Amino acid sequence: MYDVYEVRKDFPVLEKVIYLDSGATTQTPKPAVEAMNDFFYNYGANYGRGAHRLSIAATNAFEDAREIVADFFNAPPENTIMTKNTTESINIVANGFGFQKDDHIITTMGEHHSNFVPWLRQKENGAVVSVADIDPEGFVNPEQIDEMITDKTKLIAVGHISNVFGSIQNIEKIIQIAHKSNIPVLVDGAQSAGHMEIDLAALDCDYFAAAGHKGLLGPQGTGILYIKDPETIQPTVLGGGTTSDADACGFKTKPAPERFEAGTPNLPGVIGLGAAVEYLQKLGVKNVEAHENKLARDAAKRLKEIEGVEVYGPENRAGLVSFNVEGLEPHTVAMRLDKAEKICIRSGYHCAMPGQKALGINGSARASFALYNTEEEVDIFVKAVLDTCQPF
Repeated sequence: MYDVYEVRKDFPVLEKVIYLDSGATTQTPKPAVEAMNDFFYNYGANYGRGAHRLSIAATNAFEDAREIVADFFNAPPENTIMTKNTTESINIVANGFGFQKDDHIITTMGEHHSNFVPWLRQKENGAVVSVADIDPEGFVNPEQIDEMITDKTKLIAVGHISNVFGSIQNIEKIIQIAHKSNIPVLVDGAQSAGHMEIDLAALDCDYFAAAGHKGLLGPQGTGILYIKDPETIQPTVLGGGTTSDADACGFKTKPAPERFEAGTPNLPGVIGLGAAVEYLQKLGVKNVEAHENKLARDAAKRLKEIEGVEVYGPENRAGLVSFNVEGLEPHTVAMRLDKAEKICIRSGYHCAMPGQKALGINGSARASFALYNTEEEVDIFVKAVLDTCQPF
């Protein structure tokens, strides 16, 4: 296990606040920031657009980062597309799959809007969308998904970890069920990438989307999309970087991953992401997972003991806990924690309205933990929540 107090030295902002909003975005460690600075100061140039030394250096650094990220997930670099976030990654699949009239898509009530709305939009093309239920702890029953499959089912899209409940879905079972009927599966890994070990070759999902700025510790504006068979998706944005040949009669696109990466990429961001993933690898993802889950489960257990506090999600949760304080709006709870102890948490629907509304939850406060949080911060957080139950 790593020394959390040594790790905290790489995240200067933690000296100023208690940061419990890593489910929205993590802080970025110094080595990643330094890698981005190095790009700007020493070889800032465009990707693949020139033969001069700076362009070559920038291109090589970008591709090195791609290889680092691909290796982290045990995926081929050519199947690993660099995007700007999970949302873009999912939309690349949704809009490039080519859904037609009566094609059937299955998703769930537990999804973030980014893995929900893009599939609903396919109704405009005549597709049919079925939505599996979640139980009060945020779990999807794989058997219900099995029962929903028809001979017209073209895709199943499911989140790996709920960003509201912290429930870890049985992705392996869902993939097994889908593949029995030759149906591809998209996994939304926004809350799992970097928080738990993920071997995409072993998992055998067809599409995996994740953000660079969450568990992977990279900067905002970065993300990944893994496509097991890139030929199943057509690029939806074309232009520079995607084209191998063009004339008045037509054009040809480059092979993956370039065909999906139109225009100038976020070079400094991707380079920073590569450095962040290297940082994470040195600490060990299993160590990070154990640390985060222990903090979240301890916080959830202690919050449940406070009269007037309702906690959502299972006992064996991932590294986040959503809750409500009786008589207070979630935003009020968040503001009081910030004012009292400089505690930063999330509040609202967390861009995941369907599941909360289905269970009668009108938004919630959410504390989400990362590799740099401490048990002392949990103590301060729980005490501050207790104090919010009393009038100021």
